[in-house]
Parts: sequence; structure tokens; C-alpha cells
Amino acid sequence: MKNEHKALAVLAGIVSSSIFGLSFLFSKMALSEAGIYELLSFRFLTAFLIMSILALLKIIRLDYKGKNIKGLLILGLMEPVIYFIFETYGIKFSSSSIAGLMISLIPIGVVILSAYFLKEKPSVSQTGFIILSVLGVMFIGIMGSSNSGSSSLLGIILLIGAVLSAGMFTIISRRLSKNFTPMELTYSMMAMGAVFFNFVSVVQHLMNNNIKNYFSPLMNTKFLISIGYLGILSSIIAYFLINFTLSKIEASKSSVLSNISTIVSIAAGVIFLKEAFHYYHLIGSLMILLGVWGTNHFEPKNITKTEVL
Repeated sequence: MKNEHKALAVLAGIVSSSIFGLSFLFSKMALSEAGIYELLSFRFLTAFLIMSILALLKIIRLDYKGKNIKGLLILGLMEPVIYFIFETYGIKFSSSSIAGLMISLIPIGVVILSAYFLKEKPSVSQTGFIILSVLGVMFIGIMGSSNSGSSSLLGIILLIGAVLSAGMFTIISRRLSKNFTPMELTYSMMAMGAVFFNFVSVVQHLMNNNIKNYFSPLMNTKFLISIGYLGILSSIIAYFLINFTLSKIEASKSSVLSNISTIVSIAAGVIFLKEAFHYYHLIGSLMILLGVWGTNHFEPKNITKTEVL
């Protein structure tokens, strides 16, 4: 693989992680005005409609003829559908610290799954740096939790499901990138998210006998701003960049970049919400950055066919 392609893929991964890191602020803003399924439904509907308009105007190119549509359905099922459901309810039935620690295990899960399904085996050095990055996230989570709260077995199981679905999404996207462009993968994900979460939202409104309030959140300026960020940046752009990254570098390298979102979310909290910055934020952030650097600096001795697409 050409060095410039690798550098561009790593940059795309860093940018997408930064976008996701800021998304927590906008999610909090939106959830103060609407429910979780209302947020998800309008987030992915916005992304789907915008991408559809761009496709109709031929600004983006989409060609699914004769391709593995079944694979796209499985991709969209893993993420955004299953991942967001498991993460949302996993957090609901767990303490915030446990939820954060469980989600930070995604890169480890990706390493295990990619070694089995893609035959992409990181070197010993890479594995060590991946673990270092994960430990950085865990260190921040443990030190930052003054009250661990209670976590049910159900919550932990759901969070494990979120980790596995995110891992499988990474593997499937990496494999499908041989036949689909990053734009085609992203569009299919947005379509599936829009259909599923809007269906759930409509059903909830019908059950509560308030379907007339379906569009009510759109009357709120804070909600519209949040949907703009989450629908365009966090959905279209960020997922496109993730799919692009996975088409160029190994899954393990791509997944460890996601830990940068922790650093960005901390910085956003300090800058915009005036949250305190503690020594463990600095130490953990340095561990994450060192882990990301090491994982992408050291190459495995034997590069398999799946590593060069």
C-alpha cells in the first residue's frame, strides 16, 4: 500500500473520531428536547434524504447493480441498528463508568475478530500499543468515576452486544470495501437507519396515541441544530470517513483510532461545558495518543491478501 494512501486513511480515521467525540455534546442537547428514538429517527432520516438528493443531482455516484445487497443489509443491521439499540439500553441498565469501560473494549474485539475473519494478525508491538490505547480510555473512565453506581447483568450483556456489533461492522465494512465504494456503504447504512428508527418512532407515537406530535421536535431550534450536526457530520461524513479508512488499512489500525474520540469529548467538555480538567485526563490522553501512534507505526511482518485491497 502506498504511504500516501495510508496517511490519508489514518487522517480520515482521526477526523471521523473527532466528529464522534463532539457528537456527545449535540446528543445531550437533542435529548433534552426529545426522546432517543426521535433523535435517531431524524438523525438518520436527515442523512438519508441529503444523500438521496446528492445522488439524484449526480453529485455522488451510487451503483448497486449486480452487487451483494445482502451484505449491505447485514452491515446496516450491525451498525447503526443493533449497535445503537444495545449501546442505548446498555447504558440505561449500567453505570456510566461501566458503560464507558465496556465500549472502550471495541478495538480489542476488532483485533480478535479481524484475526479470525480477515486473517489480519497485528504484530506483537501493534497488539501492545492497541492495549495501551484501550487502557488509556479505561484509566480516564475509572479515575473520573467518583460513584460507580449499580450495573445489572442485563446491562453488561447489552454492552457486550454493542461491542460485538461494532466489531462485526468493522469486519463487514472492511470485507465489503472490495466491491462497494465508501459512499455506497454509507448510503446503505443511512437508509437502513432511517427506515428502522423512524418505524420504531412511529410505532411508539401510535402506542402513546400522540402521532400528531411526531414532527414536534423539529419546531425546536436546539433540536434542529443537533440534528444538523448529527445527521450531516456524525452520520454522512463520519461514517463515510470510517468506511474509507477501512478500505485502505487493517481493521485493527482503524478501530484504535476511535479512541481519539475520548480525547475530543474531554476537550469539548472543558471548553464548552466548563468541566474540570484533571491529571488523569492528561495521562489517559497521552496513553491513547501513544497507542494510536504505535499501532499505525509498526507493521506486521507478514501482510496478508486482505490487507491490500
